[in-house]
Amino acid sequence: MPTALITGATAGIGAAFARHLAAEAYSLVLVARDERRLAKTADQLKLRYGVSVEVLPADLSTEDGLTRVESRLRDGVDLLVNNAGFGNAGSFPDVPVANELRMLKVHCEAVLRLTLAVLPGMRERDRGAIVNVSSAGAFFPSASTYSASKAWVVNFSESAASTLGRSRIRVMALCPGFVRTEFHQRASMDSSAIPWFLWLKADDVVRAAMRDLALGKRVSVPDVRYKALLAIGRLVPRSLQNMVAERIAH
Repeated sequence: MPTALITGATAGIGAAFARHLAAEAYSLVLVARDERRLAKTADQLKLRYGVSVEVLPADLSTEDGLTRVESRLRDGVDLLVNNAGFGNAGSFPDVPVANELRMLKVHCEAVLRLTLAVLPGMRERDRGAIVNVSSAGAFFPSASTYSASKAWVVNFSESAASTLGRSRIRVMALCPGFVRTEFHQRASMDSSAIPWFLWLKADDVVRAAMRDLALGKRVSVPDVRYKALLAIGRLVPRSLQNMVAERIAH
């Protein structure tokens, strides 16, 4: 039975990955900050799918949290889903630097370190997969550093996939658009102006991601609407991209 470790596993895309992989008979290792919520999520998955679920409470913005997850990954997993992330309310340069650094630690340093922790075992077995959750916003500059951090995730994932290209290890960046999750609420962001047709469901995003991973794609953009939006974005001037960026957050 394969094992998957998912960060940010108690809500949104992370929880959708947990449900999807449990249905595929994966054993799960769930990582999140809220130990009580983790335990509840684990109990629900065990009851519904009958799979083994391990909980690992950890705050990836702290050294202790990162070290704990790194240690578990060195024991070996077949699939790593780097999903943990958040947004800051406000625009650069008004967001406190401590908040910006915390975001970079979770979005960039954690993705780098957890990938490095899991790779030795995967390379020894010559199999495994890593999904790094980025954002459609990674392809557009914006007033916040969120899109910049997610652009790093895409570039890093493509670079890692290229380096590992001759092995059976797959690395993919997942770049969804607006998803019905707790993301905007947690960041105190007003999402009322986002058109209804741009919203995606987390379960649909995960199904598309796993399909693209099986196909060997290095970047997954779920849904034809966002594929079209990103294709158009490559053709328009930066000034217009900046306008689009104000409409895309996650």
